[in-house]
Amino acid sequence: MSAPVHKQVRLAGTVIDRKRHVCAFFNSKEEEYRVLMPFIKEGFDQGDRALHFIDPRNRAGHLRRLEQAGIDVAEAQRKGQLEIRPWEDAPLQEGHFDQHRQIALIDRLLNSHKTGGYPLTRLVANMEWALEDKPGVNDLVEFESRVNYTLDKYDDAICCCYDVSRFSASVIMDALRVHPATIIGGIYQENPFYVPPDEFLNELRERNASRSASA
Repeated sequence: MSAPVHKQVRLAGTVIDRKRHVCAFFNSKEEEYRVLMPFIKEGFDQGDRALHFIDPRNRAGHLRRLEQAGIDVAEAQRKGQLEIRPWEDAPLQEGHFDQHRQIALIDRLLNSHKTGGYPLTRLVANMEWALEDKPGVNDLVEFESRVNYTLDKYDDAICCCYDVSRFSASVIMDALRVHPATIIGGIYQENPFYVPPDEFLNELRERNASRSASA
C-alpha cells in the first residue's frame, strides 16, 4: 500500500479525487496533448514520476512535445523521473498481450517508483496497441477492468488514452464502463457508468459463454 497523497493532482482542469484510473477519449493527437500536457507538466513541477506507454512510431514526436512544454527530457530520463516505454516493452512484450503479465508489470513499476523517492506516479498510456494484429489484444477490456484490483492499492494517477476515431463503438462503450473516471470533450468527471470489476468480469464471462453457445 502506498502512503496517502495529500497534494492536489489536476487533470483536464479539475482537481481529481481518489478515482484516478481515468479513461480519456480524444479525437486527435492535438486534443490529447492539449488536455494532458498540463497534467504531465504539473507532475514534473511537483517532483512526481512520469511513466509513458507509447507507440514507438510516435516516440520522437512525443519527446519533442515534452521539450516544447519546458521539460528537460534528457535530465528527467537521466535521474529516473521520466520513463518512456514503447509498446514492445510494456503491453506487447514478446510480441503478444498477456493481461496478467501487464498487470504485474504495472504493479511492479508503481512499487519501484515509490522506493525511488517519488511521491506519485503519473502514468499516461496510449491504448492503440490493442489495434495491432497481435495475439491477446482482444483481452483489452477485461484487462482494463481487472487492473482496477491492483490500482485500488495506489494513489497514483493513471490515464488510458483512446482515439475514438480508431476503436469500435462497442470497445469504446466497454472501456467507458471499466474506468471510475473519464475525460470526454476535454472534461474530467467521475464516471456514472462505471461497473466494478467483480460485476463487469462476471458479465463478460456470461457474454462470452453466450457467444460460444451460439457459435
